[in-house]
Amino acid sequence: MERAQERPGGAEAGGRAPEPADLELLVHGVGGTTPEEMLGDARTVRVTGDDTAAVFRRAEDVSPAGAASRGGPVREAYVWCNLTSGDASRALWLLLLPFMVVNLAHWMRPAAPARPRAVRLYGLLVRLAALTLTVLLVAAACEVALDLVAWQCAGVRACAQRHFWLAFLTPDAAEGPGVRRWAELLGTSGGWWAQPGRRLALAASAPGGLILLLWYLSHRTWRAYESHRPLVQGPDAAPDPGGSALARPGFWYGRRLVARLRAAHTAAGLLTVAAALATPAVRFDHRPGGPGALHVLGWLLTACLLAGAGTTVAAVCRRGRDEHRVDQRLDRHLGRRLPLGALALLLLAALYTGWSRPGWHSAGRLPGDPAFGGLMLAQGALVVALGVVAWAMYRNGLKPPPVDTETDSDSGPDPRPAPLSTPAAHGLGGPATALLACGLGGVMSGGVAQRMADWLDGTGAVISGPPVSLTWQASMIPPLLAVLLGLAVRLAAGTARLARAERDRVRREHPGEPEDPARTRAIAHTRAMAALTDRAPLVLTVLSATTLVLGGGALAGTLAGGRTPDGAASGAVAAVQLAARISQGLGSWLVGLGFLLFVTWGRRAYKDRGARRTVGILWDVGTFWPRAAHPFAPPCYAERAVPDLTWRMATWTGSTGGRLVLSGHSQGSVLAAAAAWQLTPATRARIALLTYGSPLERLYGRWFPAHFGPAALAGLHRDVACWNNLYRRTDPIGGPVRLPCAGGPPVDRPPLRDPLAYGRTPEHPLPAPILGHSGYQADPAFARARADLLTRLRTELPAPRGESAT
Repeated sequence: MERAQERPGGAEAGGRAPEPADLELLVHGVGGTTPEEMLGDARTVRVTGDDTAAVFRRAEDVSPAGAASRGGPVREAYVWCNLTSGDASRALWLLLLPFMVVNLAHWMRPAAPARPRAVRLYGLLVRLAALTLTVLLVAAACEVALDLVAWQCAGVRACAQRHFWLAFLTPDAAEGPGVRRWAELLGTSGGWWAQPGRRLALAASAPGGLILLLWYLSHRTWRAYESHRPLVQGPDAAPDPGGSALARPGFWYGRRLVARLRAAHTAAGLLTVAAALATPAVRFDHRPGGPGALHVLGWLLTACLLAGAGTTVAAVCRRGRDEHRVDQRLDRHLGRRLPLGALALLLLAALYTGWSRPGWHSAGRLPGDPAFGGLMLAQGALVVALGVVAWAMYRNGLKPPPVDTETDSDSGPDPRPAPLSTPAAHGLGGPATALLACGLGGVMSGGVAQRMADWLDGTGAVISGPPVSLTWQASMIPPLLAVLLGLAVRLAAGTARLARAERDRVRREHPGEPEDPARTRAIAHTRAMAALTDRAPLVLTVLSATTLVLGGGALAGTLAGGRTPDGAASGAVAAVQLAARISQGLGSWLVGLGFLLFVTWGRRAYKDRGARRTVGILWDVGTFWPRAAHPFAPPCYAERAVPDLTWRMATWTGSTGGRLVLSGHSQGSVLAAAAAWQLTPATRARIALLTYGSPLERLYGRWFPAHFGPAALAGLHRDVACWNNLYRRTDPIGGPVRLPCAGGPPVDRPPLRDPLAYGRTPEHPLPAPILGHSGYQADPAFARARADLLTRLRTELPAPRGESAT
């Protein structure tokens, strides 16, 4: 592929063709593509950008010779797929999935423009829930490294003998020449590491290193994504108070907040490690007859840890994002002193714990149940409070404007549930998503601990294993899967009924043509499967409600007797005992299997480009939003893509005065709308919007009503010169935007035919494929919609410079 150096738009130097009067800027969707595929030409030239994201044209559209033969708008392709699925290291982002999910919950609040205090409280609760996820992750790492490895396995001779790398921590287990040589090389043959405190201090380097790695990844992506300044707008760019917050100048510039949250979460992780490290030593020193000096030092260290925790929570509770201006300030003192202070406390805790304590021996397990139980209780309370706030915002929010539930179509109204402008789960989508993030974090933590315990212990049963709370969490998985199985059966039955109804519709749409039963069933089945997207609120509601009930049961079982489900059911009837035994054993096995599959998928995505692209598709949807709740979430690619598009459109229209069609497919339509909101009203009025396969209303309008609700989309419709939207009934992602016409041309075109031909025709001698979400540009309706937008632009706008005398 031929690439050119970046050239300023509108320049005619160096033999380059003059800028066209009409430009179409294409933005691809999820999964990515190549500029050759987008432009339909094997020879493309990079006009501006870098290897991460760039704008391309066909080579003949750049040359002066090709400019003379232009018969329509010049097409440019903005390629941004490398922002989410570039190198192999992106596959490791799978491990940050709970952080990404809780960050989504921040943006799923109901629209409440008249209640700024409720909006701030909602954001605060989500940030606190995100902080508990960081603490949970680090606590799970401490459970594995400190409790299972250093305290339990290294403290038992039989377990240490099974793992030669633990020999230097347990000198009595150093049997055999190889193990003895390993201990002698480490200089530990005298038993210096045999004391539990020193083993714990050494093992604390693992969770501490994990926190430092997360800090490094967050800082690196912060410099690469959050540091791209958006286009500075003029004084006429004040956003409409009733419109979308995406029009605010500082919406896509969250640099300051991410830096402050990164410092707070790093400090929280280090303080968690310090607390897990110091707690056993403090309990040992506080026994009757313990050393007085260490007793006082333990109290002082505990007070310092509590003060550090309070400071960290206060940093998270500070006011969130400032979206009304491009805030370039940084809290440098907080960003440096808070993590460094937590690191100093961790080093002091390691020194305190590693101090010699004769007579201290490791037995049983570390006191992890209170910590994990407290985290579960805190997360449940935060989710419930978040639900109360979200419900109040939903009840007191503005009523959405009327929407078009009937589309102008020769094949009848849209059969999917309408209207789709109601927020998902009645405004409780955000709390439900936050609950799922907490549940996912708990399952991942329990899976790591359970699998590590099984690997260390084997079948010997010589160590106590992970805390009882993690076993209870694993035991709740079989009931959850049973509920999901029942829901899947219900959805399958509903899909089958809808497919049967769609067969009659397909027959009516092709009168006079010979019927092909297999063809009819295939089209009807594709439409019915595409409608499953509209059942996502039901799935989320059932899943979150079941998770809340089962999580409460797990917490109650942990606090009731401190026994596993099998032990707690020992006095019950035989059926209950059998159910508890099966649930506990099957849950432990499923957690381990799920974690192994998760790691295997990440490893495959690391090596296989195709699998890495699949991960990128998930991240295209999940990382659209800025990191407003969790700094360790995968970075927001829109903080690079939206300024790119805004700069390109503003500079091109400003230098040429030409007409521009912004054409977005799938997730690209969301980027296109976000970029259009960032333009000044004068520039926005010179742009036509063409969306196809767009989730703007079907997904984003329902799940993110505060930013893509009916009022926001109606405002965008008023601001742009004109807008056409294309969709198919076979598309599982795209759909109509359902905006009122208000006397003008409708935004939604009639649903496109899919397939283009039912049977064999002279135009389609071979069976036409069912395209679903792809191939929109190949449909003749696409060219007609684009031509309609250009005609309306020429009618409503003055001629570009160069077409008429000034």
